[in-house]
Amino acid sequence: MNAKTVKGLPEGKPNFVARSQRVRHNSIFFDVANAALLLLFTIIIVVPVWNIVISSFATSESLSENDFIFWPKALSLDNYAAVFSDDGLWQSLFISVSRTAVGVIAHTMFCAVFAYPLSKAYLKGRSVYSAMGIITMFFSGGMIPTYLLIKSLGLLDSFWVYIIPGLFSYYDVIILMNFFRQVPNSLIDSARIDGAGELRVFSSIILPLSKPALATIALFHGVAQWNDFMTTKLYINNEALYPLQMRLYEIIVRSQASAQMGTVGSLMVDTTTRGMRLATIIITIAPILILYPFVQRYFVSGTMLGAVKG
Repeated sequence: MNAKTVKGLPEGKPNFVARSQRVRHNSIFFDVANAALLLLFTIIIVVPVWNIVISSFATSESLSENDFIFWPKALSLDNYAAVFSDDGLWQSLFISVSRTAVGVIAHTMFCAVFAYPLSKAYLKGRSVYSAMGIITMFFSGGMIPTYLLIKSLGLLDSFWVYIIPGLFSYYDVIILMNFFRQVPNSLIDSARIDGAGELRVFSSIILPLSKPALATIALFHGVAQWNDFMTTKLYINNEALYPLQMRLYEIIVRSQASAQMGTVGSLMVDTTTRGMRLATIIITIAPILILYPFVQRYFVSGTMLGAVKG
């Protein structure tokens, strides 16, 4: 037998087998380490969320006994009943849904109309418009000048203060511009040959083909509108225009005041301030969690396709 062969294997074969075994062992180690890290991060994320959800259904006695609750001794809906018993809650819910729906539609269409001409290289003054948009991404007028502007426009204590200031976002315009550039020019040229104008091309070709990007913009802005609190705090004094977040904030403030005075108000029957806070968190995030699965595939494809240049 040749000295350079081992167990009948040709020269170099043992080294190849050894390398293959090392690669396989490294792959197994990587898979185990990756699974362990994923499990650790899952626990870090899921456990606090689970604590918030299950604690919102706990009784005041269970909440007073433990800071962390994996499963309470008794389940109760008292926290939610206390929150939903507020007379103005349903009006605030209507305001939140209305501002989110109107704001998303208006913002998405406004950004799309702005982004379509900017996506064309032949637009005169395109670089100037782009520079002006980029400036808005880095600089703002400040709180006091913005308040004075809102006041001069007559938007104080108006529903439209939720909509008009949020119409434009150059970040969203950039996403749409990159997406519009990927629409084949052959489709646009064919439509123009058939006599379609720019408005018809935009409404019949560009918008239908841009649903993933539009869904991405809608999701971003919808979450921002739903969670917005400072706009109401700065510009709204009329409680009839309070969104859900502001109404829940008022409920918590009143419950805390009642607790500090040692009295139990109508909203605090067998509940604690902590329990109400947890219930408000669930009420606030539940609509977003319910909506997200329906737009998830548009969201993922929109962010990926809008970022790739053809």
